[in-house]
Parts: sequence; C-alpha cells; structure tokens
Amino acid sequence: MKLWNKNVPLTTCIIMTMTLFFSTLVLASVWPAEIVVKEEITKEIEAWIPTAEDIAYQDSMYTIIKSTQNDLTDIKEDIVHILERLDYADGTWDSIRYVKGGKIDKRRNQ
Repeated sequence: MKLWNKNVPLTTCIIMTMTLFFSTLVLASVWPAEIVVKEEITKEIEAWIPTAEDIAYQDSMYTIIKSTQNDLTDIKEDIVHILERLDYADGTWDSIRYVKGGKIDKRRNQ
C-alpha cells in the first residue's frame, strides 16, 4: 500500500489527535451519566359487562334503527309506485297528462 509508505507531516498528526480528543469530549458531554429505564405500568383490561340499563338502551336503539329502516323501505316503495303512475305506455311521462286542444289549451281561446 503506497499510502502507508509516505511521510506524514507532524501538523497532520497533531490535527488528527486534537480532532479525536475534541470528538471524545463532545461525546462524553452528550452521553448520559445514568440510563433511566421506564417501567411500563401494565394494567389488566377488564371486559365491559353491560348492566340492565345498558341492555335496555341498546334494545331501544335497535328498535329505532329497525323502525327507520322499515320507514325508508316504505318510502322507496311509495316513490316507485308514484314513478310508475307517471310513466305512460307510449314512453312519455308527466305529472299531468296534457292533450293538445284539450280543456286547458289557452291558445285555442285566443
């Protein structure tokens, strides 16, 4: 190896020694004197046991949800029924069946 066969100047050796010394001082000042180990508090998690009031509340919520679902089903069926009444056999649709020249034709009276 050619690198080790060369002469190294004295200033380079002094600079490297000082760098090693100061880096050791910096590490020693940052390194903690004592290592503190935190003990984790282990708590046993207890299962929730519902009381009679909790069960009654859950039952009432279930009843409300079921009632709402039934109401939505009824509303959807009513909407489908209304839409079927608005569709005509010829493919047209309207809320009122208008016939040109019928009773509500205003242009006829003018």
